[in-house]
Amino acid sequence: MKNTIIAPSVLAADFANLQRDIEMINNSEADWFHIDIMDGVFVPNISFGMPVLEAITKHAKKTIDVHLMIVDPDRYIKTFKDLGADILTVHYEACTHLHRTLQAIKAEGMKAGVALNPHTNIDLLEDVINDIDMVCLMSVNPGFGGQSFIENTYSKIEKLKALINRKGASTIIEIDGGVTNKNAVQLVQAGADVLVAGNYVFKAENTTQTISDLKKLTAI
Repeated sequence: MKNTIIAPSVLAADFANLQRDIEMINNSEADWFHIDIMDGVFVPNISFGMPVLEAITKHAKKTIDVHLMIVDPDRYIKTFKDLGADILTVHYEACTHLHRTLQAIKAEGMKAGVALNPHTNIDLLEDVINDIDMVCLMSVNPGFGGQSFIENTYSKIEKLKALINRKGASTIIEIDGGVTNKNAVQLVQAGADVLVAGNYVFKAENTTQTISDLKKLTAI
């Protein structure tokens, strides 16, 4: 039975009740906190700054999965380690020297992730897949929550899984965007290991139950 990792996206939380929502994740069956950092340049939106991330990590009792949607992420690698990130994901499209960036993340003792925008081809990771702990496939265009899931994601997961197997890599696959109970099983069957869920969790009547249901649903 597969233990799919469920990572609620804090971007969809109620910012006026952030501590309440952090405690909810702590006490739920969720595995990770997924935290999006946006700079308004790489994506057309701005999200958490350093003080908010610091406040979250102070109270969070689970793995901190930080997704950087920013230009020039290399400048902040050590900062995010100091703020409590366990996994640091950078965008392929934002890194001129991806291999060097991955090595710098690992040198700080974090796991290194690479995110791909919907239009970016899996084949571009062929030469570095063995250096990547996690690939985050964007199943919506990055920047805003609540967007519709892009159906091409399933075949992209299968293609990535084939590359990982061919190269003998231990990379895991994360899906970010539009995840619900309607597509979760198919995503896991295609090869996904981590599901990021934002609005689907935080807009639910019962957030804890929704996480629990997603966990059970994907234990296939």
